[in-house]
Amino acid sequence: MICQLVQHIVRPSAYALSILVVTTGAVPICSGEGDPIVSAIRAVLHAQEIAWNHGDIDGFMNGYAHAESTIFVTEDKVTRGWETVRARYHKKYSGRAKMGVLTFSELEITPLSRDTAVALGRWQLKRAGDEPHGRFTLIFRLTNDGWRIVHDHTSAAEPPR
Repeated sequence: MICQLVQHIVRPSAYALSILVVTTGAVPICSGEGDPIVSAIRAVLHAQEIAWNHGDIDGFMNGYAHAESTIFVTEDKVTRGWETVRARYHKKYSGRAKMGVLTFSELEITPLSRDTAVALGRWQLKRAGDEPHGRFTLIFRLTNDGWRIVHDHTSAAEPPR
């Protein structure tokens, strides 16, 4: 809303933006399909889909910050560190049949600052015998390597009975 207000009423000028920052302490982060942060994060997620669908878990892991502070949460388990998250994926998805075809959808990407954003979405795997799916919330940070996932909370929906 503040972005729309600034864009519509003030037609951003350096002066108007400085008044907003000085009086409120806030820097408006405008998001939407044309937002470069949103576009960059969509590109990371798309690259992950491509890597996964080529059986490339290491390529998929390029979307995560290569750091000990990287966190992956699923079910009732917290996995810490890029190497540990990578090992978990390799163990759980040890072959192409287990990996299936990954699709991300219903993406909502919200920049929180110039170097942090949150992404909400849906994941689905299509495999020969099943189609597991669920939701995820990802926290992205702008790192020296670009936008990377630093915190991933992924849940799976109950399988149909």
